[in-house]
Amino acid sequence: MSDQIEVPDSELRVLVNKPPWYRSLFAQLIAAIVAGIVVGWLWPDVGHAVKPLADGFIKLIGMVIAPIIFCTVVLGIAHVGDMRAVGRIGGKALLYFEVVTTFALFFGLLVANVLRPGAGFHIDPATLAHGSAAVAKSTGGSSLPGTADFVLDIIPTSIFDAFAKNSMLQVLFFAVLFGLALAKFGHKAPPVILTLVDQTSHVMFTIVGWIMRVAPLGAFGAMGYIIGQYGIKSLGSFAKLIGCCYLAAVLFILVLAVISRVFAGLSLWKFILYIKDELFLALGTASTEVVLPRIMTKLTVSGCSQATTGLVVPTGYSFNLDGATMYLSICVLFLAEALGVHLSLGEQLAAMIVLMLTSKGMAGVPGSSFLALSATVGTIDHGAIPVAAVALLLGVDRIMDSMRVTVNLLGNCVATFVVANWEGQLDKTRRDAMMAGEPIPLDDDELEDADVLAVAASPA
Repeated sequence: MSDQIEVPDSELRVLVNKPPWYRSLFAQLIAAIVAGIVVGWLWPDVGHAVKPLADGFIKLIGMVIAPIIFCTVVLGIAHVGDMRAVGRIGGKALLYFEVVTTFALFFGLLVANVLRPGAGFHIDPATLAHGSAAVAKSTGGSSLPGTADFVLDIIPTSIFDAFAKNSMLQVLFFAVLFGLALAKFGHKAPPVILTLVDQTSHVMFTIVGWIMRVAPLGAFGAMGYIIGQYGIKSLGSFAKLIGCCYLAAVLFILVLAVISRVFAGLSLWKFILYIKDELFLALGTASTEVVLPRIMTKLTVSGCSQATTGLVVPTGYSFNLDGATMYLSICVLFLAEALGVHLSLGEQLAAMIVLMLTSKGMAGVPGSSFLALSATVGTIDHGAIPVAAVALLLGVDRIMDSMRVTVNLLGNCVATFVVANWEGQLDKTRRDAMMAGEPIPLDDDELEDADVLAVAASPA
């Protein structure tokens, strides 16, 4: 249990959590990831066999995501009690997402033009005859929805269907309506409803705390499978593309650091230390969804309002995929160079415009990156790049997941701070305490969740 220290002349308490280093989630995740890499490299069959550990952990987290999003959003909106404020938060979030993801596309284009990751490849299009079938197998035969279908799909057939399918946008849509309805009633709303939602939220976070105890096993299984299935051989064959993508990710994170400092007064480096457990877990499992509950709690505890966090983070998981969009723009140029197709500046810009549209429908679609790439390259110079060429990336795509999830996760965290500060819903006292590595003051409800999730802001 964590030590709880009373703060003089205050009703707030702080959580001080200093477990031995070998019991910290951070150390356990590093050990698990390293072990997974070694097992996948030396014993690929064993690495493939431990994949169920990762699948099981991801399913455990997945079963609580929908109720956590619902409870967080409903409570946040109900406490704000202003429908116009909710609309402003959502509008500002979508505006931020559009600007930053568009910048990520063109940033990837710039990096790819400088580093030219496809140079040296001489791929004969005739060897890609089976590429379309391979891509179709990877994507399960799915396709990107049209604009009308995408918008209509946000509306659930029923609230039970939304929760059963774990559809994040559908759950968010219903939660916003439910929260707005409660806010409209104001003080006339039955208190039992808010109490029930609040207590359900605490129960869900308690379950998350239990699940996180097996997080190292999930990271071990995922990393063992990735390296065992695709690993060292793919790293060697596509070293330049991988290096280009990861360098672009590092540079883009520096851009995020500037954005967070200028528009939210936040030191991104100190924030990275604060969420290091979540970052390593996302890296190990190649999934941002597994850390969504903890990230939402940490953002709230470090000063972002519950309403802003509840609206921005789930929406950002669908619309603010900075890492994924940057990767797509790099891959377009990689495929062109690998096939000996010269793209003029105008053709590159046209491809980016198409990507701006196709990337918006990626949320929740299996193999969405391949589908977005296929839809984009098919429009370039009357098919100069065959759609089947996308299959070239099948062997290396999984290795890129760590890059994509890191940038996506940090991008959504920065977006939450920026929108919260923009809307005047950022507690700067808490933000400054977190940046200084000091314990963060928590009220009783936050302490109940934080005690389980160990969200004390302490430096590494």
